[in-house]
Amino acid sequence: MIQIIDGGITAAKGFYSNGIACGVKKVKKDLAIVHSKTACAAGGSFTQNIVRAAPVIWDEAIVAKGEAVHTIVINSGNANAATGEQGIKDTEVMATIAAKALGHDPSATLVCSTGVIGVPLPMDKIKNGINECAKIVEDSRDSGFAAAQAILTTDTFQKEWAVQLTIDTKVIHIGGMAKGSGMIHPNMATMLSFITTDALIEPSHLQTLLLDTVEDTYNMISVDGDTSTNDTVLVLANGEAGNNSLSPEHPQWDLFVEAFEMVNSKLAQFIVHDGEGATKFITMNVEGAADKQTARILARSVVSSNLVKAAFFGSDANWGRIMCAMGYSGAKFNPSSVDLFFASSGGKIQVVKDGEPVAFDEAKAKAILTHKEITCTASLQDGAGQATAWGCDLSYEYVRINGDYRS
Repeated sequence: MIQIIDGGITAAKGFYSNGIACGVKKVKKDLAIVHSKTACAAGGSFTQNIVRAAPVIWDEAIVAKGEAVHTIVINSGNANAATGEQGIKDTEVMATIAAKALGHDPSATLVCSTGVIGVPLPMDKIKNGINECAKIVEDSRDSGFAAAQAILTTDTFQKEWAVQLTIDTKVIHIGGMAKGSGMIHPNMATMLSFITTDALIEPSHLQTLLLDTVEDTYNMISVDGDTSTNDTVLVLANGEAGNNSLSPEHPQWDLFVEAFEMVNSKLAQFIVHDGEGATKFITMNVEGAADKQTARILARSVVSSNLVKAAFFGSDANWGRIMCAMGYSGAKFNPSSVDLFFASSGGKIQVVKDGEPVAFDEAKAKAILTHKEITCTASLQDGAGQATAWGCDLSYEYVRINGDYRS
């Protein structure tokens, strides 16, 4: 059984963290550290953007080697992206300082940055911040919350989730924190996510599990159609729970996978809930597609459409925009077999049957769409494939936020 618990990045045994304000931002917390004294297996998934931030290049190399990791150091307010050779050097300096402060090698340190692109890091502030934060890392709930605060940019709330379950009679914890509000689009989105677990699992199995999970979580969300230079998901597993090593052959592997996917799914959905300027949270279900990949493509296309987002903002049951987004998605399906429904806590209504319009009450449809959480379901008759994507509406406030992001 999987139990939801109060916690975040420090929920798993043996993980320490904290977050402070070191001056990258004017006032708010902007530097966090996550640390395990016990060596960790590590997994990572990274942005598809060709313009890749220096920390992404650093982390990807470490994860690819499959070496043990002890620490993640994160700064917000500055992305250290499009900063050339200096950005690479600054990333290595961040890793080196954190490693020295916490007693291990730089190669066991992962680095993440988020914020404004194309501006050099204020390294004097960063160096002092790392040393200061390293002195106060704790395994407390409050220190985990502080770390979750320190990684935010335009976010309006901290994003944390944690669960526990029993495997091999040992209690295992999985916890995490994330940031993301804008520049969010399938193929990961500006988002960072960090997962910790005290389960014992080999690096290769952890990496495969993470990549599979990303496909159904972070790669199924969209806020504005922009994929960032810094998108990163990292997972650390230190094995302190004392279970037998997890692998697909383990009798409780599926239970662990379910718990791991739950944490990542919740964090991904929190990112959409906090979409810049968003007033509504949209769940797009596609069922009856030829296969799962087809369903994914269709669902992602709908939540990525600016015209669909604008219609939801206006509570307009403009279902033609949804059919249009499905049609240009590149996925093959039979338009004449599509049934389309809108639902919320205000009720449910069918607007399309067998690809043709259904006479429906416009006032009732609008009332359903005025609610903050809306589910749209496209039911096909092409097979058993199904998928869910999450998105939000597109409001005037999104333009205001991004019109003066740097200032």
